Amino acid sequence: MEQQLNSYLQSMTLEEKVDQLLQLVGAFFEDAGTEGQITGPMASLGITEETVHNVGSVLGLAGAKEVIRVQQAHLSKNRLGIPLLIMADIVHGFKTIFPIPLAIGCSWDMRLAEESATIAAREAAVSGIHVTFAPMVDLVRDPRWGRVMESTGEDPYLNSEFARAFVRGYQGKDLTNDTDRVAACVKHFAAYGAGEGGRDYNTVDVSAWQLREFYLPSYKAALDEGCEMVMTSFNTVEGVAATGNKRLMRDLLRDEWGFDGVLISDWAAIKELIPHGIAEDEREAAQKALLAGVDIEMMTSCYNGHLPELVRSGQLDEALVDEAVMRVLKLKHKLGLFDNPLRGADPEREREIVFCDAHRAVAKELAIKSCVLLKNDSVLPLKRSQHIALIGPFAQSGDILGSWSWSGSQDEAIRVVDGFQSKISSSLLTVATGCSIEDVTAEDMTAEQYAEALQAASQAEIIVLALGERSDMSGEAGSRSNIRLPQTQLELIKRLKTLNKPMVAVLFNGRPLDLHGVIEEADAVLEAWFPGGEGGAAIADLLYGDAEPTGRLTMSFPQSVGQVPVYYNHFNTGRPQLDPNTKERYVSQYLDVPNEPLFPFGYGLSYTEVAYDSIQLSSETLVPGQALTVKVRVTNKGTRPVEETVQCYVRDISGDTVRPMKELKDFRKVLLAPGESREVEFALTEPQLRYHHADLSFSSDSGEFAVLTGPNSRDTTEGRFRLVKETGK
Repeated sequence: MEQQLNSYLQSMTLEEKVDQLLQLVGAFFEDAGTEGQITGPMASLGITEETVHNVGSVLGLAGAKEVIRVQQAHLSKNRLGIPLLIMADIVHGFKTIFPIPLAIGCSWDMRLAEESATIAAREAAVSGIHVTFAPMVDLVRDPRWGRVMESTGEDPYLNSEFARAFVRGYQGKDLTNDTDRVAACVKHFAAYGAGEGGRDYNTVDVSAWQLREFYLPSYKAALDEGCEMVMTSFNTVEGVAATGNKRLMRDLLRDEWGFDGVLISDWAAIKELIPHGIAEDEREAAQKALLAGVDIEMMTSCYNGHLPELVRSGQLDEALVDEAVMRVLKLKHKLGLFDNPLRGADPEREREIVFCDAHRAVAKELAIKSCVLLKNDSVLPLKRSQHIALIGPFAQSGDILGSWSWSGSQDEAIRVVDGFQSKISSSLLTVATGCSIEDVTAEDMTAEQYAEALQAASQAEIIVLALGERSDMSGEAGSRSNIRLPQTQLELIKRLKTLNKPMVAVLFNGRPLDLHGVIEEADAVLEAWFPGGEGGAAIADLLYGDAEPTGRLTMSFPQSVGQVPVYYNHFNTGRPQLDPNTKERYVSQYLDVPNEPLFPFGYGLSYTEVAYDSIQLSSETLVPGQALTVKVRVTNKGTRPVEETVQCYVRDISGDTVRPMKELKDFRKVLLAPGESREVEFALTEPQLRYHHADLSFSSDSGEFAVLTGPNSRDTTEGRFRLVKETGK
């Protein structure tokens, strides 16, 4: 391989090398079979047709027939016959759309997460794609940021486990020979989720300690699982924009972590070094990005326009260009593209595989597991004999796929009304829109909409409200300062409440919401997120009790946006609020809302009650090289089966740096029949107690620890032990 790739490298001109580092969108290749055409996009980037013939990768091209056409045309024009890399954002499914990643996180199910990535890879690969820009593993604590929908939540341990699962699913065990897999690209490196004010693309200012302790572990987990690519983030890290941040990319990612895969900029991020203020012009931006170790420039032409001159003037070593080109060539070789440039692209198999029934069945199963029951005052599950009024802008809407579902079809999505129609006769179902999903600011609904909703509700025994945000109200550039439901929907709830009928709210959204105006009025609340193409069927199964709600939150729901960021693994402060019911003033608290979130990390209800006995520890001490056994007995007190997610947390009572009040260390999913009790066991070891000290070293300390188990991060039982690393400590 090395000899073959070196032969390519030595045969390239400097300009051809630089062109391998350029990524363009598919529009540049629409006339791939036509000579002599310089399209509008080419002119705007200042590149030539020859550059397009030599370019290394393409973004957003899909469909086996089209990819084959473009690849063959490219090979006929590329002087050395070097194939294109085809990349795309396959974030939560290709054509078969799964729940958004934040919802997948709420499943706490690594098997299904991996299977969803396996299916997404299979559909993408047969459609001609080689690389997906996923998983997004940014730790998130601010629901104002729209891209929380792409993350799996606020916990570094759980995010790391999901990162590993997604990478395994996308890449498999043999990326070269398994042409139903795609290379994964972990993003966004680093700390993109910590933008100030929850505003997309905004400044990030976290300490080196916080970066390592909370934000970096999930990226490292993806790389440890073999992830082939990394994407830079748009934000600053320690005062330097990530895409030009040598300390972050070259020193930490390359040298310290040993990553030798492909590092790609996010869209136009190299040119954005200029407005960031760390590059005066495109020339300096190109120089800083290459010095930082960025291999591929996405959709700007700083490299193309300036690297050759920087090398010839002696300001850049051509060896830096060569190493970047070699990493791109190695990935093409690992994907088998030199031997089989069309790889898995196959129009006939594409018709058989993409959006097949087997894939849709998994999407439905994951949608069921991802929904979180937040409230239930004995109104759920519904009975098939009840007359239902299904009201709301999402009742008949296909806008349930969520952001980053560009290959999915809203027209083919199973809507909420479809799910209900599969459960009850039309005589027991009345449907009304209630208010427009497009109207996000109106103070009221139209008289016609209200009259329709009132008539539907008056006929029914139970009102089911399908409410939420449009999909474009979250996702990239989808930041919101007001994270309540649109006012017109809150007005709809308020008016229907006057009928004094039981109300169930089903919520479609890409972020945790401030649920005031919903949680007090509805008798039951099901958080459905954006559940994907099978969402309506999954929701109907849950509401009618044909499936059990098992989802558990991986991101806290605030009492108010004024609490944000609010997250479970916070610090205690020197003046903690010990009792929220007391009137003590000089403690760390709000005067108008509780400190705690409305719904904490790990929270979720079932259709039955599970009781937890006191925690039992195998010893009062833990020593390195051994395990401390933690046991808790859980009992299903109800009449329905349940899958309980038993969670295990640890608190380090005293450390070199302040430690979180709780840190998730492990969890178990336990199936319990009605009346059944089971003992759930965890094994704690010394490596699980390590953390970053003030000098950024990573180790544990002798001392006292609390271990806590329970159904969520709030409702736990506690035991104590000591870590003893040295005799007499």
